[in-house]
Amino acid sequence: MGRHNQSVTQRKKPKHAKKTLWRICGYLPKYWHMILISVFCTAFMTFGTIYATRLIGVAIDDYIITLDFRGLAKVCIVLLVVYISSSVFTWLQSYLMLWMGQDITANIRKELFRKFQVLPLSYYTHTTNGELMSRVTNDVDNISTMLNSAVSQVLQSILTVIGTLAVMLYLSVPMTIAVVAVIPIMLVLVGMITKRSRIYFREKQKTLGDLNGYIEEVISGQKVVKVFCREEAETEAFSKWNDALRRVGVRSEVFAGIIGPLMTMLNNITYGIVVIVGGMMMVLGIGQISLGIISNFIIYSKQFIRPFNELANQMNAILSAVAGAERVFEILDAEEEPRDDTDAMELSAMKGDVTLSDVSFSYDEGDTTLHHINLSVKAGQTVALVGPTGAGKTTIINLLSRFYDIDSGKITIDGMDIQKIKRSSIRSALGIVLQDTYLFTDTIRENIRYGRLDATDEEIEEAAKLSNAHEFIKHLPEGYDTVLSDGGGNLSQGQRQMLSIARAILANPSVLVLDEATSSVDTRTELHIQEGMENLMQGRTNFVIAHRLSTIRNADLIAVIDHGEIVERGSHDELMAQKGFYYNLYTNQIGNQSID
Repeated sequence: MGRHNQSVTQRKKPKHAKKTLWRICGYLPKYWHMILISVFCTAFMTFGTIYATRLIGVAIDDYIITLDFRGLAKVCIVLLVVYISSSVFTWLQSYLMLWMGQDITANIRKELFRKFQVLPLSYYTHTTNGELMSRVTNDVDNISTMLNSAVSQVLQSILTVIGTLAVMLYLSVPMTIAVVAVIPIMLVLVGMITKRSRIYFREKQKTLGDLNGYIEEVISGQKVVKVFCREEAETEAFSKWNDALRRVGVRSEVFAGIIGPLMTMLNNITYGIVVIVGGMMMVLGIGQISLGIISNFIIYSKQFIRPFNELANQMNAILSAVAGAERVFEILDAEEEPRDDTDAMELSAMKGDVTLSDVSFSYDEGDTTLHHINLSVKAGQTVALVGPTGAGKTTIINLLSRFYDIDSGKITIDGMDIQKIKRSSIRSALGIVLQDTYLFTDTIRENIRYGRLDATDEEIEEAAKLSNAHEFIKHLPEGYDTVLSDGGGNLSQGQRQMLSIARAILANPSVLVLDEATSSVDTRTELHIQEGMENLMQGRTNFVIAHRLSTIRNADLIAVIDHGEIVERGSHDELMAQKGFYYNLYTNQIGNQSID
């Protein structure tokens, strides 16, 4: 399989880390009241801790050394009150930040899901389902982790640094300089490490998305895997993806993991500097340095450096969140399906006259798929589109549905240019029955009702009867309330197709598209499906794409398409009499017993 040869170690550098962080911060103003309360809580915790530390120094100098136990008891009571109050405010602040973080990520998921509904179909042809799922789950969860902890951590760090620095300067400028001197070294080292690890974190998220896409693909294609005995090959391929994720995961975590031990080492060095400088000043009588102040500086130096230490330890979460956010914003910034023109109209009622006039289209620039297509279909007629695979049959339907817009020419419905009709109006008037039906994990009743959500149970059963689905449904254990699983995997292909037809019947479209709807079933099942389709096609304009040419012999018009052009058109008898392209297709099928 070609995809096995795809590089699993391709590295993508982060694009706009700072811009992404600012964009995440753009979600915060809505929660200003929570942030304000959190700032108050953080300020109380921070300055309470700083005040408590100073009380410890005072207790050493004024009460412990002098053996004043009554004064020491008072200090202990004050410390107890401060610490209990700080614990309460810590809980409140954590609760607010958690609530805010979860609400923001819920809104991001909502934005992503809404975006999925407005992205053009072409986007999904270039992005795997597993990759999209990875962005909605793993990447958004990484953002949540950062918001839950990093925002409050930043607030607390800023206040702690400012408050601690102010108190240290008040107590002793020389000792403060000794503590602060370590910070530039710390910042330079952390900057060097995080610059490198950010690359690995983005690569990790990219590889995780690729792995999820591969897993989703193999699980969905298990029948094919087993038929071709590819279990070992797929396991080996999975191992390559898994090893790639392991390698980049190790690299990212190792680089980020260096920061913690490095900070600990610098902390220990700072403690040593404080003790040496403070001890020398105390012995030499420089300044008013006491044992209590030295004790304060040992604690304050830890409090002053701790924010840098904690932010460094948070770097794993921050880097993962930035990498994930970049991937999320890539989807949110992706070009949406073009909006309807401002003067686009609704179709109040559709007769079903469809005309394609000199239509040309290309999926990729320079590679034209359709060349100057001209086709006119009157309301109530059935037109069959036949031709080799890749000739452009399905492309015509995609253009009619406005999944894509034409490059040149004109398509009209009831004389109206479809460019002037709202997409939702066109699609609600179309009914499409595909070769590969898709059913949701829900009851049979709700799957049929998906075609018209306000339909009654009686209307659903009537639609099922017209599609020949009623008989097999009533023999299921729960009847219409039977829950389908895995896209209807507990039904046969023919049964799924009948439900798809019932869904289309219930929707009551003016124009019907049958895209090779019976090509995957046996002849006996095909007869049941054909009967249901005949009921569905009555009184409608029908476009039928079929490889089994015997199924479209009664079509009003057969358009033969080859290499993006209509090379022949006419009824079955007319085309057979011409003994041209269609004649060869039909006789070859008869000769190869591909039909009937």
